[in-house]
Amino acid sequence: MRYRVPDLPAAQWHTAEIDVEKSQFLAWLCHAPDVGAFGALLEAARAAHPNASHHCTAYIAGPPGEQTLIGFSDDGEPGGTAGRPMYQVLQGSQLGEIGCVVIRYFGGTKLGTGGLARAYAQAVSHALESLPTREVIERDAYALRLTFASEAIARAWCDEQMIPIEQVDYDGEGVKLTIGWPRDHTFDLSPLENRLKCTLDVSPVTTPTF
Repeated sequence: MRYRVPDLPAAQWHTAEIDVEKSQFLAWLCHAPDVGAFGALLEAARAAHPNASHHCTAYIAGPPGEQTLIGFSDDGEPGGTAGRPMYQVLQGSQLGEIGCVVIRYFGGTKLGTGGLARAYAQAVSHALESLPTREVIERDAYALRLTFASEAIARAWCDEQMIPIEQVDYDGEGVKLTIGWPRDHTFDLSPLENRLKCTLDVSPVTTPTF
């Protein structure tokens, strides 16, 4: 599976702001490969804006369509007016591994339930417009046993196919290359075997090194 995620280092946030009827909505986005990364975002948002009216949240700590590592919170706003609309925007973006906090400073004018839902959704949508992203490719790890003489040819082939070599181990018999094969492609090393003119010794790696 291939999908896009926020292109942000750990503990770095992407922010954007909108104003609705004198209320200020500050959206903070992060790369959330796990729930802990989202927790760090929420902690930072609360520390930076301790006097805000609300810190509403939504996250998807997995690929698009993830059903378990998700969550959202209205943080005191009327039920269903903040966290769920925020989550629905994240879900509709088809991005994975993403967390969001929308910080609200109340401006004195009540927006009503419909107005609140629209404002929180709009804040997230506005932030997504300028969010840098990168592609993630889910991969399975395979170990290839090679002779020393075959290593350079195998490395060149992997480079041509854009298959990353995640680990290299040497011993007295040769070299073991651990490669990351894209999960959405059928595993097939026959082109490399044809180039090497031999059958490769291949084994899946149950605990990926990447």
